[in-house]
Amino acid sequence: MIQKERIKALNEESIKNGRYILHWMQASQRVEFNHALEYAISKANELSKPLVVYFGIAENYPEAYERHYYFMLEGLKEVQSSLRKKDIKMVVRPEQPEIGVPEMSKNACLVVVDRGYLRIQRAWRTHVAKQISCPLIQVETDVVVPVEEASPKEEYSAATFRPKIRKKLGYYLLPLQNCYPSISSLGMNFDSFDIGDTEKAVSRLDIGSSVKKVDHLHGGTNEARKHFKDFLENKLEKYPVLRNDPTQNVLSDMSPYLHFGQISPLYIALKVSATNSFEKDAYLEELIVRRELAVNFVFYNQNCDSFDGLPEWAKKTLNEHSRDTRQYTYTLEELEDAKTHDPYWNAAQQEMKIKGKMHGYMRMYWGKKILEWSNTPQKAFQTALHLNNKYELDGRDPNGYAGVAWCFGKHDRAWKERNVFGKVRYMNAKGLKRKFDADNYVEMVKEGKP
Repeated sequence: MIQKERIKALNEESIKNGRYILHWMQASQRVEFNHALEYAISKANELSKPLVVYFGIAENYPEAYERHYYFMLEGLKEVQSSLRKKDIKMVVRPEQPEIGVPEMSKNACLVVVDRGYLRIQRAWRTHVAKQISCPLIQVETDVVVPVEEASPKEEYSAATFRPKIRKKLGYYLLPLQNCYPSISSLGMNFDSFDIGDTEKAVSRLDIGSSVKKVDHLHGGTNEARKHFKDFLENKLEKYPVLRNDPTQNVLSDMSPYLHFGQISPLYIALKVSATNSFEKDAYLEELIVRRELAVNFVFYNQNCDSFDGLPEWAKKTLNEHSRDTRQYTYTLEELEDAKTHDPYWNAAQQEMKIKGKMHGYMRMYWGKKILEWSNTPQKAFQTALHLNNKYELDGRDPNGYAGVAWCFGKHDRAWKERNVFGKVRYMNAKGLKRKFDADNYVEMVKEGKP
């Protein structure tokens, strides 16, 4: 079922008598549980037209490097293969999508696009809506509850957001039917970028190569399903108790796959909800409430990527303590190279640089220490965001922006006032040691185990 609230016309153009229906796939890079794709298929069948899928590889995407493109292209290769099995042609081109879509739309009856929440994603869709002469229909599929339906405003915290989104779950937590087009588009001829060999495809792109691909995780829906199956069968029961212990491998590793739209949050939520586990609520809280609270933040807060986007109380207290004496201060280069006095922080930074994914609890500690070791809170915010976006596979993501902002007081409350932090929540190494064997974590990172 595709709820009407997921569907929005982005312009007022009328359907043209074109050669095909065009699905502009960008944020939701998958075939399964994809409302935008299914809506496009339904429109193609309704109008008795073939369906063509287009994906534009933006080579200058902000803060994206070889690591991110490699993971994405691994997934797109699988998407192209899966679409072929459904008799759907997929056209991939190394070009800005806001340029490629208008060109592809010249022979289209209408264009269906998925939804993105970041500033650049929204700008692309706004631009295309004005440029094309056929309808641009947006279908939201990367959240369980559409962002405006969950809340009409920026929420203060999970406590204010949780009751609102939970009221909507009965309506949106429904499976999605998998349909096939009645007319094949495989015989249609388009120029397309060859992504059959990921290594070669990446080498042909004009992208930053300073952050290399990771060997720890590979992109694609099948890989996402494999990790998720292991989580359901072997880790879900342990998740509530051990999720904050980076020496225990009980996380689902879904965040990179969710970031690239390679797996559906609705699919995950339905699978977890269907288990008999007494522990499923803890995971659903993170997947739905916390993740979609992050979407709420970047959607409604135009300063989500800067210090100015923080709550007034947090900005006030951090500014009041901006001249406090710091016991340690580090340059961006020292932080990036993990050259601090703190072995636990260094291990977290190394884990992120090598594996493209830092354990969630360590990421909180990591961000708090950058605040503590920077000359100003403003500089600390930009440093944390820069490093997170550069190295994390799930960087440049609502969760990443909200996660960094949380370290500076977002979605939190005022605590006991102290040096540098003011009333923003404080974390220290003693707290790590109370929760888990922090020294073992350092050794595990050195050995490449987490």
